Amino acid sequence: MRTLNPAVARVLKRLHNLLDIILTCVRWYVAYGLSMRYLEEMMAERGIDVGHSTVHRWALKLLPVLEKTFRRDKRPVRTNCRRDETYIKFKGQWKYLYRAVDKASNTVDFQLRACRDKAAARRHLERSIARNGEPETVTIDKSDANLAGLEAINGERDTPIKIRQTKRLNSIVERDNRAVKRNALPMPGSRNFHCAHIQLSGIEFMRMIAKGQINDGDIQMSAAEQLYYSLAA
Repeated sequence: MRTLNPAVARVLKRLHNLLDIILTCVRWYVAYGLSMRYLEEMMAERGIDVGHSTVHRWALKLLPVLEKTFRRDKRPVRTNCRRDETYIKFKGQWKYLYRAVDKASNTVDFQLRACRDKAAARRHLERSIARNGEPETVTIDKSDANLAGLEAINGERDTPIKIRQTKRLNSIVERDNRAVKRNALPMPGSRNFHCAHIQLSGIEFMRMIAKGQINDGDIQMSAAEQLYYSLAA
């Protein structure tokens, strides 16, 4: 049996509850679009006294570590990807979630940005390349921001990335966007932009686990088992 990842162990050491309770609450929160008050009621039905503010605190402390450890075992994605940005309301203002998936609908990368412009699109693509390698082809819709960001990067490359602007082919990422936004709806307004990014990151990495994007040695495991597996050292 694999031992707990040291980074995860340090966070859990400061949380004075059983590991199973913490992980169950955090996993349900980001995987199923449940509000924290619903989770409080669900735990109470099981004889467990957990306040909704406690679940929120667990999520903010644990989700960044879970995402980092998951990325260690993330399967490689394909070299052709679809990119898009979608709207997320944060404290009454619309922010922009930049996302990319490959042809098989596997998540390539994501990033919450305050603006929808060339700089934001370029930053997302640069981070995606750093984490996943250079794509051969990027498919986008008619977004001027994404096009400008890609052209800026191509202007500095000897071998440019092929750009396709086809809304029909980009429907894969648009469908995936809806699933992420559906889970984000019950989440309360975060105290700051950083908290909102943590919550969305949790939704994203749980969707990657559900898609089978963790390199688990081809062992057939449920999403919950994959989450535990990703915590090991």
